[in-house]
Amino acid sequence: MPLAMSSALDLDAPFAYPGETRGLNFFESDRNSVRLLRRRAPGLLKRHAKRLSDFGAWAGGPLDEQAAYSDRYATPRLETFGPRDGRLGNVILNPAYQACHQEAYRRGVIGLAFAEKAPAPHTLSFVMGGLLSHSDISIHCPVTMTGALAYVLSRLAPAKLRRGYLPELVRMDGLTKTGGTWATELHGGSDVGATTTRARPDGAVWRLTGLKWFTSNAGAGLALATARPRGAPPSGKGLGCYLVPDTLADGTANNLWVRRLKDKLGTRALATGEVELDGAWALEVAGPPQGLKVMMEALAYSRIHNAMAACGAHRRAFLEAVCWATHRRAFGSSIARYPMVRDTLLDLAMEQEAGAALAFEAAFAFDAASADARQQPWLRTVTALAKCRTAEAAIQAARQALELVGGNGYTEDWPTARLYRDVMVLSVWEGPSNIQALELLRAALGSGGGTGGAAFLAHLQGVEESLPSTLADEAATLRAARGACAEALTYLNGHEHEGPRHARRLMDLMADALCAALLLEEAAADLAEGDARKTVIARRYLASRFAGRAPIGPKRDPAQKAFARIIGYASLEG
Repeated sequence: MPLAMSSALDLDAPFAYPGETRGLNFFESDRNSVRLLRRRAPGLLKRHAKRLSDFGAWAGGPLDEQAAYSDRYATPRLETFGPRDGRLGNVILNPAYQACHQEAYRRGVIGLAFAEKAPAPHTLSFVMGGLLSHSDISIHCPVTMTGALAYVLSRLAPAKLRRGYLPELVRMDGLTKTGGTWATELHGGSDVGATTTRARPDGAVWRLTGLKWFTSNAGAGLALATARPRGAPPSGKGLGCYLVPDTLADGTANNLWVRRLKDKLGTRALATGEVELDGAWALEVAGPPQGLKVMMEALAYSRIHNAMAACGAHRRAFLEAVCWATHRRAFGSSIARYPMVRDTLLDLAMEQEAGAALAFEAAFAFDAASADARQQPWLRTVTALAKCRTAEAAIQAARQALELVGGNGYTEDWPTARLYRDVMVLSVWEGPSNIQALELLRAALGSGGGTGGAAFLAHLQGVEESLPSTLADEAATLRAARGACAEALTYLNGHEHEGPRHARRLMDLMADALCAALLLEEAAADLAEGDARKTVIARRYLASRFAGRAPIGPKRDPAQKAFARIIGYASLEG
């Protein structure tokens, strides 16, 4: 019986890893995520377990096979033709990539959350996105933007515009229009407020003229674009937000074209280009001063997908490492028996579980805030922390996996090379670490109008006070971490000008503390059921963040002692 469909997880025996990752069901084999969903979203899991199991099998098989093929042999190309002296760009994607892209929508990665009757929580979309990124970040990226655009249209667009275009983004019949978010310009980068694309009224519609410099999913059917109407202020308050279709209602092409595709380090199967708008037909989603806010809503949605993508890629790195190590023999033994290899695998698992706890918290917070606006401060805070921390952890994990596999891992014959290239984008997309740190300041500090700091401290205190006596020492460590966070927030609230100088350090401090709290919360719940595995993980995490460098001495690492059960996600007696 499939793991996801069984009435209880069978944790008596460690998971048996195969010699290679392709062919694994990426959902059923992820006991940690299944347990998280079972505890935090039992209704979602009960309703969608079979769907998630099928999606995980597809991601580990046909999707992964396509990803390897498209990355190496069939990257996008640009065809030029048409009335503008060959400037009209038509993006050509290989059929295997196109088929898998549409298959993700057909399986409900976006549409289920927007169903007219009994819509699924957005958490389902985020989880499915993480499964996509086990295999193909190049498909998860456009899925992310399609979901972000659908969310904006469903919540913030005028009713007529929503009725006309939302159904095209959420259909599940293999004919989904995919989305893009066009905010980046050459001179501005992450400074969306510096947009120079112009918006000119033309009766009931608008005409956009400008150059969007870095557009993922180039050639998308619909895009959300920032532009500035004439006479609007030069700041972000002067921006409007517009919906731009690639094709008009009469079937003619809109006045835009992809003038060049980018040559990139990774995500090579994904078409990323420069889009030139020349009086492109557009509909207003929100005019100034609300346009920038609408685009930020789209990016906020995308950042949670980005965090889930990082968790998926991180777990793929762990799987590549553990599958290799448990089957590779050197010097007369499986290399998984050697202490340094075991330390690497334990650290990969620990960091992945910490990141998953953080990303899932952001996903759950998104659904909570969608139902209750009072949850917005917590959502903004945890999203910034999750986006930044999970991306950095995924990059480190990919490097560790490549090094453990060794020379083979460095070649394009192994998934580790593609994974290493692809994960680098996760720290760049939807705002790099510095941008997330500034967002954290705005969300967390009362001096900036945010109340996320208070919500953060309350969350940590709630976990600390709920821990059982068997975790008293860990509760004391968490209390000290909460005190350090409170001290930092108090100082920065009184010295607003110091915020940018300390923002990255604040980000690291708060991310460490929240990951620790979430792991301890899971550990306490598992201990109540007689399982100490997560306690070992949580203690290892606390030691890595708050105990300084471990001394060299006779004391044995409890995680090393229980290595097979920790790595195999089996229950462990306390």
